[in-house]
Amino acid sequence: MKKMSKTKKVKMAGRFGSRYGLRVRRSLIKIEERQRRKYVCRRCGKRAVKRVGTGIWECKSCGYRFAGGTYVPVTSAMKVVEAIKK
Repeated sequence: MKKMSKTKKVKMAGRFGSRYGLRVRRSLIKIEERQRRKYVCRRCGKRAVKRVGTGIWECKSCGYRFAGGTYVPVTSAMKVVEAIKK
């Protein structure tokens, strides 16, 4: 069985090979890059927040765990709600 290597061009979508079409794989790359990025913690201010599960985010520095968006910790809808609360 031949092992397929990931290249710079296809990035994380290399695991799918030539399946599913270029458009789908490119949109997947955008989503997964945002999802796997480290974000700034609301409590301690360090760039250490990572996704634990679907919509669950945790700061690796202070241990602060909170619910957020599926792919990003703060969604545009959450920003609107917080603005209304203030």
